[in-house]
Amino acid sequence: MNSSLPPRRILLLLAAMVAGGAAAGTPSPATVPQVAAEPVGVFGTYLAGRFAQSETDTAAAADRLLEALRRDPDQAEVLTRAFAAALLDGRPEALRLARRLPRNQTAGLLLVGSEALAGRWERAEGRVRALPNTGPAQLLRPLLLAWMQQGRGQTDAAMATLRPLTEAGALRGIHALHLALIADLAGRPREAERAIRIAMAETPAPSIRLLQLATAILVRSGREAEAMALVDGLGRGPGDYAVAAGTDVGRQALLGARGMASAVEGIAESYLSLATALRQQGAGDAALILARLSLRLRPDFAPTLLLIAEGYAEENHPDSALRVLEAVPAADPLATVTALRRATLFDRLERVEAAEAALRGLAVDLPTAPQPLLRLGDLLRARSRFPDAVAAYDQAAARIATPGVQDWPLFYARGISNERSGDWPKAEADFRRALELSPDQPYVLNYLAYTWVERSERLPEARQMLERAVALRPNDGNIVDSLGWALFRMGDIPGAIAALERAVELEPRNSVINDHLGDAYWAAGRQQEARFQWSRALGLEPEAADLAKITQKLRHGLPEPPAATAQRSE
Repeated sequence: MNSSLPPRRILLLLAAMVAGGAAAGTPSPATVPQVAAEPVGVFGTYLAGRFAQSETDTAAAADRLLEALRRDPDQAEVLTRAFAAALLDGRPEALRLARRLPRNQTAGLLLVGSEALAGRWERAEGRVRALPNTGPAQLLRPLLLAWMQQGRGQTDAAMATLRPLTEAGALRGIHALHLALIADLAGRPREAERAIRIAMAETPAPSIRLLQLATAILVRSGREAEAMALVDGLGRGPGDYAVAAGTDVGRQALLGARGMASAVEGIAESYLSLATALRQQGAGDAALILARLSLRLRPDFAPTLLLIAEGYAEENHPDSALRVLEAVPAADPLATVTALRRATLFDRLERVEAAEAALRGLAVDLPTAPQPLLRLGDLLRARSRFPDAVAAYDQAAARIATPGVQDWPLFYARGISNERSGDWPKAEADFRRALELSPDQPYVLNYLAYTWVERSERLPEARQMLERAVALRPNDGNIVDSLGWALFRMGDIPGAIAALERAVELEPRNSVINDHLGDAYWAAGRQQEARFQWSRALGLEPEAADLAKITQKLRHGLPEPPAATAQRSE
């Protein structure tokens, strides 16, 4: 779920986790060189493990650091790093190593979960109370204590622990969520409903997990229509999670499943809740650690696996993300989301045939969902297969009965593909439709207006659109260039020069923008400056067609009427 944490609190939390040796660790280039694949000696093995940690290669990091620890079992730094690597890679050795790190906060949290799994609730609570009152333990303590109490069957005490924290505070939404989950698990639907409404009110943009938990609680409180409205809203959304509500089976899975079945799963949810909040604040390392702690208590738990995979993907490790997603059960309510994410990762790995096959298969399996076909169109468009992209976008659009504001990207993308396929009337209609749905999209305004300028059509209207686009994105060099080029084509040379000089400041290594400025200088009689800009454009790897035009201008100057060079910002 979304939750706002004060930036200073995040920094303190991260400092505590890093100090405890739980962070993945990013050694500096000065201390950790590029090591050989087969290092020699303990120190070489340790360095290889540290380097693998810096590359988010959790498997290699765990292999190397556990081997280094085997060779030198009494080295404190190696022990701490080996524990972190084993935890982040989901190795069973992490639990054994945690017992050797009594002052390591992450190790303490892992041991709390181990005691809870064994049903030793008093010992688990004792470990929670023994944790330092700093970092993640400080934030997790009330949640963990409440679930310990629930584990012993003390529902009233558990709810009393959390209820005051739902009245105020930065984590009010998370505390209210767990109060609702405890009440729901104890069969108290009215109390669960009251608490989940607080959690939803504190979360303007709820995550799929919060919606999943909230809808199930609302159903058991007799609020089926309200729960269905939440699921339908998710299904109309633009993101990946919309496919989870794209079928009757998916909707029923979201509506009917209880969020958790035990207090142990509640502890896992506590770790996941804080991990989600931290990741949204940019604290990726801390989020990954907490997600791994959650996964140890609830293996194959799709929301946690998706969170871990998202982190790996954002760190540019799509292969690691794919391996994580393989653990999501095929029957899970989020299995369709997982399949869509896997296709995206195949695309990033340039496994284009696998990505295309996965998306076409999803489109068949989800006959009313536009998302797989929209993603397929994006894949094809990125590889300049524009007619094929148009066909995919057409099929996606056919699945949207009444397009809304969230659907403007579909028409924008199809417009680009139609224009590149040579069908300008259809492209123009798509761009206009995108603007009808969302009038202030700067890149749609830019693309449509710039193409009008290139076609010498609707120049006054194009100028107005580009002025709006620049007002919305004043520091986008491509959009500022489009306005400058429109002014140039309309004969406002001083205005064109002012805009194009600004565009070059914003995008100094853009060949097209430098070429445009050269044309404007030439039209103003500043021929030496024009040749300088054209020379710069020539050295910035222009496309083949532009290369010939720029070479010709350097030899003979600007022809009449001025030749235009296409520039679009997508």
